[in-house]
Amino acid sequence: MTAPVIWPQSDGRPVACREKLRVLEENYQELAQVMRDMFEDAVLMGVDDAAARRILTDLVAALKTPGRA
Repeated sequence: MTAPVIWPQSDGRPVACREKLRVLEENYQELAQVMRDMFEDAVLMGVDDAAARRILTDLVAALKTPGRA
């Protein structure tokens, strides 16, 4: 999986700070690996692959924006 080339800010402008981009890339790669591992484990343990994808999608959809109620 390849991290996005552009990480848009709330005003639409891309994040330009190299250090921030490095952190975002590292976090993306780490998360992608954890999600692959979780998905593969779930399927190997008998979970339906479509259900496993829904569960992962629901997890992302449930994330709260920091600083917002």
